[in-house]
Order: sequence, then structure tokens, then C-alpha cells
Amino acid sequence: MSDTTSIAIQCNNVSKTYNLHKQKTFKEFIPALFSGKQTRHKFHALDVIQFSVKKGESIGIVGKNGSGKSTLLKLIAGVTQPTKGTIKINGRIAPLIELGAGFHPDLTGKENVFLNGSILGFKKKEMDTLYKHIVDFAELWEFMDQPIKFYSSGMYMRLAFSVAVAETPDILLLDEILAVGDVQFQKKCFLKIKEFQRKGTTILLVTHNTIQTEHYCQKALVLHSGKQIFFGPVKQAIETYAQSTE
Repeated sequence: MSDTTSIAIQCNNVSKTYNLHKQKTFKEFIPALFSGKQTRHKFHALDVIQFSVKKGESIGIVGKNGSGKSTLLKLIAGVTQPTKGTIKINGRIAPLIELGAGFHPDLTGKENVFLNGSILGFKKKEMDTLYKHIVDFAELWEFMDQPIKFYSSGMYMRLAFSVAVAETPDILLLDEILAVGDVQFQKKCFLKIKEFQRKGTTILLVTHNTIQTEHYCQKALVLHSGKQIFFGPVKQAIETYAQSTE
């Protein structure tokens, strides 16, 4: 019997289905509704996903656009719930799955730091202590009293990443966010990821960059049209992904 205390994430036969409207506009929808035509169809974003991640492992999630990668991270983060199956999480999650998620455009950078900190479970006193470290890492001191609706996408990413990594999380979810921003800050982020790996943080990394996947991950999950086609050693995963795109 496996030791469940060593497992950080367990996905058991996870599926996610959405009901989508067939009619693209309200003008098309009303006649279809009154004529008795079908107005919705089921879209299977994920279909029977089964894998487990040990504590301290770094796992890549790869697949073409629309394969279900972001949906899977949202399920693991608890943003949405699976239609079928279960997901068990062991530890505190720091999710970076949407650029600026949780930010309010009319609030200042400082106000958003404290707002995001509360979303991630930090107490006010903790945030008072962490604030300087967060802004130092983001390198945004001169902009912290400005509403973030005036921030560039790169500035959004820097601030979001800095809040999420203010303290070492048990589990870090990264969804293509490091593709945004300047090269020097990206290097800084990946150094932080290496530091977390040394400290035993479990990392799930969604990226189209297979070099990053091979460099930072021990295993990878390959998705294709919502289906799991491989989970295992990263080199074999990258080969499987390459074959699925041919």
C-alpha cells in the first residue's frame, strides 16, 4: 500500500464538462428556444484524468491550446469543481493560473498586495512583515500607490508572482505566467523556483516551452483534446507531445 502522506496532489478519474450554447447570439437563441431546437451541447474539457504527484516533485503539463491544461490547474486550485472524480490536495497552494487574477483594477498596487495576501491566506500582520520583501522582489516601489489598471501586463505578472512567492508554498501552480515580462525578471523567477525545489515545494508548470519542462520537471502530463495520453518521465512525455502535434 502506498504512503498517502507523501502525496501532494491526487487526481482520481477527474472529468470536467461544460454546457455550451449552440447559438452564438441572443437573436439566434430565442427562435431556437421557441421552436424546441436543442440550445446547448456538452463540451468535455477533461475526460478521466488520473495521476498523483509526490511532495517535492515538479511536474510539467503540456499539450496544444485547448487541450485542457488551464482547466486542470483551475480544478486543482479549487477555482472550479470537477464534474466527475475527486481531487485531493495535501498542503497550501499558491496559484498563478491567470495573470492578475484576484487583482482589482481600481485599487493601488499596495492595496492589491494586501488583498491578494488575504486571498492566499496570509494574516494582516504577516502581510505587514512581508510587504517590503514583496515590493523589493517585484521592483515596483515607484508604482505601488498607482491603480493597477495603469500597469502593463509585465508589471501585473511581477506583482502577482511576488505575492504568491512571498513565503514558501507547499504547492505552486504556474500557468504560462512566466512567458510575460522582461528576460531578467524571468530569470529571477526561475531562480526562485529552483530555491523552492530545494526546499521541497511541489510545482505544477504549464508551458509550451519544452526546454523549460525538461530543465525544471522530473515528470510531465501530456493532454490532447481533454484526454490524458501520457504521464511519466519528462523526456518520454516531450516525445509523446511532439508526436501528438504532428
